[in-house]
Amino acid sequence: MEKIHCLAGALENVVFLSKYELNRRVLGQSNNIEICLGSSCFSRGNKEIVQIIKDFLKKNHLTDKVLLRGARCMNRCSEGPFIIINGMTFSSIGVQDIEKILENELV
Repeated sequence: MEKIHCLAGALENVVFLSKYELNRRVLGQSNNIEICLGSSCFSRGNKEIVQIIKDFLKKNHLTDKVLLRGARCMNRCSEGPFIIINGMTFSSIGVQDIEKILENELV
């Protein structure tokens, strides 16, 4: 069993943490976005999705809190565009979907 340390210290000093801070401080995790940059996903809109992600991270002051990585083909070509956010997979993503997904997963 893992021991989880209390960050608050005392009840009157309760700290409210975002999903990111909770993962980073308590679980030792950070937010990760991995996006397939294979030719199939790229031709289906990942170029635009990458820009939307960058803009979202900047707008929400998350650029230093989220690791955004491009990946070679993830062998899910028929499901592209394909991204992984904190281990959750998202396929057939459209430019109209990505901002809502980012809000749900990161904010």
